Amino acid sequence: RWATAAKFPPEQAKTVIEDIVIQVGRTGALTPVAVMTPVRVGGVTVVNSTLHNQSEIERKDVRVGDTVIVQRAGDVIPEVVEVVLDKRPANSKKFKMPKHCPACGGETVLPEDEVVTRCVNAFCPAILNESLKHFASRRAMNIEKLGDKIIEQMTSAKLIHTFSDLYQL
Repeated sequence: RWATAAKFPPEQAKTVIEDIVIQVGRTGALTPVAVMTPVRVGGVTVVNSTLHNQSEIERKDVRVGDTVIVQRAGDVIPEVVEVVLDKRPANSKKFKMPKHCPACGGETVLPEDEVVTRCVNAFCPAILNESLKHFASRRAMNIEKLGDKIIEQMTSAKLIHTFSDLYQL
């Protein structure tokens, strides 16, 4: 009880958002990710930062081409803190989540009680890849030597369609 911890404010840097891409997770959640001009923040080069969901993008009014202030939240996760509106390009357009999944072209939905847009295609290759990565991970089945790259190679070669296919191989 006698000790106290001093926290320093996180280091921040300015960079430009070059693109906003969509990642599809194992549950079908579509997550927008800002691809930025590389910048050093807290001793690490930051290139990507999650933008979480459409409502977060609208709240911060983030657009492709914007100059933004980035910090590492908790000195770990890159985070877009705010947009420098003075440097916004005149032709910038608001970002909208896609109506179709970027991986399979299937329909995406935004349930009324959620903020996360999801791909509803049960056979989406991105969902399969992410599910298999999770299944083989240390916290799940702990299958050694079966990493992201090998899973992606086997699914693209159509060797794996389900979890049981791993054991048949």
